[in-house]
Amino acid sequence: MSLITNVMDHSLDDGYAEAAARRKAAGEGGLPKTLSARLVLAAGLVLAALVVTVGAAQARVAAPVVAKERQELIDRIDRETKAADKLESNVNKLRDDVSDRQRAALRTSGGSAQADLVGILSGATAVHGPGVKLVVNDAKEATSGGNGDPRETADFSDTGRVRDRDMQRVVNGLWQAGAEAVSINGQRLTALSAIRAAGDAILVDNRPLVPPYTVLAVGDGNRLSTRFQNGADGLYLHALEENYGIRATISTESDLRLPAAPSVIVRTAQPSTEKGTS
Repeated sequence: MSLITNVMDHSLDDGYAEAAARRKAAGEGGLPKTLSARLVLAAGLVLAALVVTVGAAQARVAAPVVAKERQELIDRIDRETKAADKLESNVNKLRDDVSDRQRAALRTSGGSAQADLVGILSGATAVHGPGVKLVVNDAKEATSGGNGDPRETADFSDTGRVRDRDMQRVVNGLWQAGAEAVSINGQRLTALSAIRAAGDAILVDNRPLVPPYTVLAVGDGNRLSTRFQNGADGLYLHALEENYGIRATISTESDLRLPAAPSVIVRTAQPSTEKGTS
């Protein structure tokens, strides 16, 4: 008990107490005693207050300027976006006009049926008919966070996100099941289409899509649905539902309408003029 009492009574080392006493006796401790020292201290306080005041004033002056520049940038983005949308609409109208003229020219030359078939299979022509509608969505708990592999992280919010490879398997499964035309969120797929990822976004032909992902496939609806769900890619989608909470619904439809692909450009292939070649 005596040791504890000594520690409580002498919490500060005796040497520190003696040093403080000597400084106090010599007039070195406490506030400045001379007029010059007090003036220096006052000048320092005034300078510090001046710096703070000037900084606050500059911040108040700069705030409206920054807000104005930000609004101008937003307005410029909106104008450019509207202009791009207008140009894209004009391009689509011109493309439709060119397609109509091509079909008219082919009808005149007697090649309409074959041209229509080629246009349907290539994705260059809008189509409609029976088929299936497949809607794939992220799990309810999924978020946009996470940079790792969604099938290897422990965070459920990452594993519950639909990824580009998931949509690749869905589309390939529908083709294999007998689909004659496929689109995702209104984007028509062709033999040149690519489904990729950019961060958390899924791109179809470099156009970002947002969930839910609505996949339309034209074909024999009942047969297409059964073959897809019983195939390897349909079972893969079912496993995503069971294990990661990804949501998917499939239904047969009597009439689906799929748009034409925005552009079908062949850069390498050439039509063959020889007969009997393979």
